[in-house]
Amino acid sequence: MLRETASQTAGPYVHIGLALAAAGNPTRDEEIWNEMAKPEAEGEHIEVVGTVIDGNGDLVRDAFLEAWQADANGAYQPEYDLKKPFNSFGRTATTFDHGSEWSLKTVKPGQVAHPNGQPMAPHINLAIFARGVNVHLQTRLYFEDEADANAECPVLSRIESPTRRQTLIAKREEIDGKVCYRLDIKLQGEGETVFFDF
Repeated sequence: MLRETASQTAGPYVHIGLALAAAGNPTRDEEIWNEMAKPEAEGEHIEVVGTVIDGNGDLVRDAFLEAWQADANGAYQPEYDLKKPFNSFGRTATTFDHGSEWSLKTVKPGQVAHPNGQPMAPHINLAIFARGVNVHLQTRLYFEDEADANAECPVLSRIESPTRRQTLIAKREEIDGKVCYRLDIKLQGEGETVFFDF
């Protein structure tokens, strides 16, 4: 009978294999990275940025994130193809430069129905991998300017504390005339981001 092996943290190898530019390595011609939407993709083009912060309040400069979201019409695109204008899946990483920010270039997602039939607020699903994290963390990014949809969202409303709910709300900014949303992810401690078990 085979015995269960111990969990391992992501360590530096995730960047070496999956975030080549962040690791300072040459990139491949075909790479799953942070440009989820090309200019011709339908919908409101946005950039999502943020940092990952540990329990001491320090930046985690080698975190790796995967994103999964619906398109502007609220439909997930299950097949990844670099030639398509939009893909529902993307990857990004924090780095040792540029303020250690991760970023995604995408479109604002449309509403998707919850299994109970109720529409969920527009959101981006995020998985976080980092040193010291044995099993990746699952969270969501919601949008500050979708207050009505956020208030009715069957997932977001399950978080009883309004203060904790705010850890998932990305703030809208404009940078160089472009729409940008910022979400800083706190792994532990005061203001810890809400993580989901799904």
